[in-house]
Amino acid sequence: MATTIRGRVTRLLALFVAFLFLTTLPAQAAPRFKVLALYSGTWDAAHISFVKEANERFPQLAAQHNFSYTASTNWNLLNANDLAQYQVVMFLDNLPQTAAQRSAFQRYMDNGGGWLGFHVSAFTTAPNDWPWYHNTFLGTGAFKSNTWGPTTAVLKTEDRSHPSTTRLPATFTSAVSEWYSWNNDLRNNPNIKILASVDQSSFPLGTDPNQTWYSGYYPIMWTNKNYKMLYANFGHNAMDYPNNRPLSSTFASEVQNRFLIDGLSWLGGGGTTTPPEDISPTAWYSITNRANGKCVDAKGAATANGTVVQQYGCNSSQAQQYQFQPTSNGYSRINNRNDSAQAIDVSDVSMQDNAGLQLWNYTGGTNQQWQASSEGGGNFRFISRHSGKCLSVPGSSTSDSVQLVQATCDGSAAQSFRLTQQ
Repeated sequence: MATTIRGRVTRLLALFVAFLFLTTLPAQAAPRFKVLALYSGTWDAAHISFVKEANERFPQLAAQHNFSYTASTNWNLLNANDLAQYQVVMFLDNLPQTAAQRSAFQRYMDNGGGWLGFHVSAFTTAPNDWPWYHNTFLGTGAFKSNTWGPTTAVLKTEDRSHPSTTRLPATFTSAVSEWYSWNNDLRNNPNIKILASVDQSSFPLGTDPNQTWYSGYYPIMWTNKNYKMLYANFGHNAMDYPNNRPLSSTFASEVQNRFLIDGLSWLGGGGTTTPPEDISPTAWYSITNRANGKCVDAKGAATANGTVVQQYGCNSSQAQQYQFQPTSNGYSRINNRNDSAQAIDVSDVSMQDNAGLQLWNYTGGTNQQWQASSEGGGNFRFISRHSGKCLSVPGSSTSDSVQLVQATCDGSAAQSFRLTQQ
């Protein structure tokens, strides 16, 4: 009997300890938003390869950025009850085929749902089979041509104010894809905002002379102003077809991935994804003013002592790339990439407002050291160790070639800058 009682007490104690352990665990944060990714996975090994890696990579991104990701081949989930559970729907390699699926999806978008579509989700040779989707929603009309074989492209960011593109440089190299063109010129559609297009430096684009673009205008990423949607004209991996072996990854471009992460966050209503608040001492960054979108620039790409530090339209050149190398007590020297010995310097060791900034060989002066103070949301103000004043755009100017200055910190957008790793 005593043994039995001791056994019961032991079990009760064990249950009590387990209860205490479970109740003291931190609560699992609810996802900011939920994503439903639909695909077919039955057509073209290159599309199937993209779907496979998408269903590997998006769950990883979901864990990192606190959203949920559900993938399914059941397109009948496009109904009012199921769609009500998700803030974002993705089309990975196809589009709805039945009238019921299509009408449910249109109602979902009309009611404020979010959508991200890839590559072949826009393909059609008969746009009038679903005119709302192809002509009104996407604006593309019919498929016109494609490049071959799959290659990277240099893309030009056309609008850096959209939440999906704020962390993109002026130009960047995409991951490998086949690229589509369309019968409709999206530039003529007032409802379409083109976010990125093929930069002229990409031409010729393609490896088959009969399927190569040699010139022209080709939108790659865009949104429709009347809907919460994004379309990306990538999602076709290069393939060794005889051996069914992928030769590229759609997620190989870190810069392109920023569009996916920030775009999903916007679509899901979770706000833009905040870049890391810790600045890497080995990385190079562009420094973009929050008010006017212009970049901190070394005038004329010069490296001599006294080179004016100005604002200029962002162009991804090394004259607009900087490294934050720690000195001491939270301060850093800000080196220019064209010559890392040259740091941003307050002219004449001035303590005055509107003293101009220049490049100067780093000598350890406090007028050459800055504290990056986070404002949240990926924005920073930069405070001079020498004067306690902030790096500033004088008079909130929006003009190119205006010399940047130090000024009394006032919390204005003229003193707020976003870092984008290059």
